[in-house]
Amino acid sequence: MVPGNAMEGAEGRVPSQVRKGVLEYCVLALLRDGPRYGVEILEELSAVSVMTTSQGTIYPLLSRLRREELVDTQLRESPSGPPRRYYTLTDGGRAALAEFTRAWPHFRNAVDHFLKDTQGEPS
Repeated sequence: MVPGNAMEGAEGRVPSQVRKGVLEYCVLALLRDGPRYGVEILEELSAVSVMTTSQGTIYPLLSRLRREELVDTQLRESPSGPPRRYYTLTDGGRAALAEFTRAWPHFRNAVDHFLKDTQGEPS
């Protein structure tokens, strides 16, 4: 398929690439206020359509964040079904999120700068 082709479907290449770049920080942000389990994280991400992802993406990401010691896990009994693995931010995860939070406005502003036409209006 030709890159940028409208036939790529509603998902599109651009949203997919942008999501890949920011997904881990969105997950860290979701954990900022307390522990969550995988399906809960997926549901929260899906509440914003461009952030919708799959279990095949989120669980490997959570495993990587755990290996990098940005999140920790704890098994808890579930009221229905098997125990659930809850993810919580570590101090390293909070530091990574704080760094992204400081850097993001600069990236957003830089991209906005390049997307404006010569009259300063969005293209």
